[in-house]
Amino acid sequence: MLSLIQRVTHAGVSVEGDTVGEIGPGLLALVGIEPGDGEPQARRMAERLLGYRVFADDAGRMNRSLADTGGGLLLVSQFTLAADTRSGMRPGFGTAAAPAEAERIFSLLATICREKHPKGVETGRFGAHMKVSLVNDGPVTFLLRA
Repeated sequence: MLSLIQRVTHAGVSVEGDTVGEIGPGLLALVGIEPGDGEPQARRMAERLLGYRVFADDAGRMNRSLADTGGGLLLVSQFTLAADTRSGMRPGFGTAAAPAEAERIFSLLATICREKHPKGVETGRFGAHMKVSLVNDGPVTFLLRA
């Protein structure tokens, strides 16, 4: 499981012009599910998303997590994140989990995050053509693996 996280001042996702998820300050996580990912990876990723220290403390150092700040978390499924890009000029998607399995694991990740961070977890719509907007704060972007 992969998550490309971006610290944001605002992020939102819409489907066919309707906003389906939106947060203020917090993290946008683009999530790719790979074959073999299951509950252990979802639990580990939730722990990392909520505990990764990318927010400034009083001294301006990245020492605070989403759990510390109470910020929002916007989870957006993105199968292209798991693409094989090692060769050629076209991505291969055999390295991404099958849609039904990916949807199940993504939903589990969202459920775990909501249980652990009831202050604000939003999602996009799995499998939909989404428009994602964000204001990256920093910019601060990291790739997490679980």
